[in-house]
Amino acid sequence: MAADLPMSPQLEQIHGEIRDNFRALANGFQRLDKIKDSNRQSKQLEELTVKMRECKRLIKEFDRELKDEEGRNPPEVNKQLNDEKQSMIKELNSYVALRKTYMSTLGNKKVELFDMGAGVSEPTADDNFQVASAMSNQELVNAGMKTMDETDQTIERTKKVVEQTIEVGTETAVQLKGQTDQMGRIVNELDTINFSIKKASQLVKEIGRQVATDKCIMLFLLLIVIGVIAIIVVKIVNPNNKNIRDIPGLAPPAPTRRLLYLRDAEYFN
Repeated sequence: MAADLPMSPQLEQIHGEIRDNFRALANGFQRLDKIKDSNRQSKQLEELTVKMRECKRLIKEFDRELKDEEGRNPPEVNKQLNDEKQSMIKELNSYVALRKTYMSTLGNKKVELFDMGAGVSEPTADDNFQVASAMSNQELVNAGMKTMDETDQTIERTKKVVEQTIEVGTETAVQLKGQTDQMGRIVNELDTINFSIKKASQLVKEIGRQVATDKCIMLFLLLIVIGVIAIIVVKIVNPNNKNIRDIPGLAPPAPTRRLLYLRDAEYFN
């Protein structure tokens, strides 16, 4: 029936794009029933959400074009086009409700980030159809626009959360890199200190060996001096002791000189 509606080329193009997106949504939800993995289901729901946002944009554009052409069309044509617009809004709302039903079934937090409502309980698909049937055309339009506006606001909030998460991750990575560099410097300093301690230990050992050697040398010199002194003392006390050799450089004993003096005196007498 939509193909029989009198539309301008611009309206017809927009209407065709909306119908293409609706067919893609229908096929997407059919495939969603066959997917068993929750992660793949979440990804599929995200793709369907993108399609619904595109439908919302196109319906708004269709409404603007319809208002621009309203003065040039007969009243019955305007009524048919408005009915078609409301029909498309109802269909989009049905997909929104269906998406919420899948979200409540999954219970996946990742999918909840793309929730198209905020702070309200999520009705089932049957409840949404009953409410839509009881509403007037203008109320349906307003409800559809409000739902799509809430979707945009939720998506914007999600983007901000993602941006904040990326910023926090970047700051954390920078801090971790700084701490890693600091740990590397500490390890290098510990290696340097360990090397210095080893060198100091070796130096202390060498100094200890040198001190021990010097002590031995001093002890030997002291023994030699004591021995020389002992020989000198013994030689002075007992000069006639033949067991002790004369020390080189030491003067002969005094009694020998006295005997020579006595012999010279006897000669002159």
